Amino acid sequence: MRPFWLEHALSIDGELAPALQGAQQADVAIVGGGFTGLWTALQLKQQNPALDIAIIESDICGAGASGRNGGCLLTWTTKFFTLRRLFGESEAVRLAQASEQAVMHIAEFCRQHRIDAEFRQDGTLYTATTKAQMGVLDPVLQELDKHGINSYRSLSTAEVQRRSGSMRNLAGVFSPQAATVHPGKLVRGLRRVALEMGIRIYERTPMLSFEPGPQIKIQTPTGTLQAGKMVLAINAWMASRFPQFERTLAVVSSDMIITEKCPELLQQIGLKDGVSVLDSRTFVFYYRTTEDGRLMLGKGGNTFAWRGRMLPVFDQRSPYEDQLRHSLHEFFPTLSQVPITASWNGPSDRSVTGFPFFGKLDEHPNIFYGFGYSGNGVGPTYMGGQLLSSLVLDLDNAWSRSPLTYGPRGMFPPEPIRYIGSLVVRDAIRRKERAEDLDRQPWLIDKMLSKLANAAGKADKA
Repeated sequence: MRPFWLEHALSIDGELAPALQGAQQADVAIVGGGFTGLWTALQLKQQNPALDIAIIESDICGAGASGRNGGCLLTWTTKFFTLRRLFGESEAVRLAQASEQAVMHIAEFCRQHRIDAEFRQDGTLYTATTKAQMGVLDPVLQELDKHGINSYRSLSTAEVQRRSGSMRNLAGVFSPQAATVHPGKLVRGLRRVALEMGIRIYERTPMLSFEPGPQIKIQTPTGTLQAGKMVLAINAWMASRFPQFERTLAVVSSDMIITEKCPELLQQIGLKDGVSVLDSRTFVFYYRTTEDGRLMLGKGGNTFAWRGRMLPVFDQRSPYEDQLRHSLHEFFPTLSQVPITASWNGPSDRSVTGFPFFGKLDEHPNIFYGFGYSGNGVGPTYMGGQLLSSLVLDLDNAWSRSPLTYGPRGMFPPEPIRYIGSLVVRDAIRRKERAEDLDRQPWLIDKMLSKLANAAGKADKA
């Protein structure tokens, strides 16, 4: 089963690239044809048009997280405290600003290359749906103010409810530095531009193995690809492919539903643009509309994978479809009779810190990797492309010097502790947030366990 976005994009342009055949060579081989791999290839080509770049993708470009996310192009500004704790004050400011600039870079790239990704820079609303969520963003926004990088402003309750289309949202802050996109159209558009720029793409070409060395040799089912440098851009699949990264990720689903077209009803409830709305839970509810008048709603933190393995359910309808439908109707009673077109889910590569990390594989000087976007990759993968292209080209700049290049920061416990612990913490968060929904005091143990997952949130909380 293809997720809704990718299936829709393929119905418009379903061209497939051939699989790799025989012995091929390139200057740079990129393994993975999603946002990270494509942005890296495109930025390499922009900086050095003479480079011969080849991408191999085990399925088709966008078949992983890039074609099945919510299409909310968000920034890192609301995670400023974590950025500062991990990377220091100046780098935190730089990364926060770079994450906002990535929104503009993606907009300009789509305009320049005529990619109809349904890009709408209508901003984002972080809301509170319970009394317990009220004001939790205030400390981080005050800190952003001190550095002159706060793009958020508080809205009145009436304005929050008008902009978000839901009476469930009791308070909120708005930033114009965010957008929504059709992720399937974006990833397939990047693929088209890459081909037009002379980047070779081999779809349905999994990497079976590789031999490191001055010339890396990648083995595929029907041929080989030899290259002087290699980039591993397979994100959540890194945990199961490379034992050294097994404990750097918790692979967990994010689940989504999307309605049939109902533009008149969306206008009626106030959803008149492409604003993305996120509440202040740890595993947030997030929703946005589409250009053709649908509503998409999702929630993260659902199905956890044992030892980071890819589960069959990740390629099926969401097992949480009924719960998501119920939540959609709680947010929007007016839409209770609107049919659900599709549901889907997919693996999210949650790192210990909630931020991606990059580096050289086993200290090989010509093999690079980057992953761990933790459910916020649509915009930050552009930054990943900036960083990885800088490493491949051996540039001395702010990206190549960034502490993001120091590899993983922290490990999850070994199995079965990680898996059992993930479920225990997830269920504690659910109980805590359910109690808050009912305006009750959560159990102390649930509050304590929930703090272990603070990195999973979209924003730092007090």
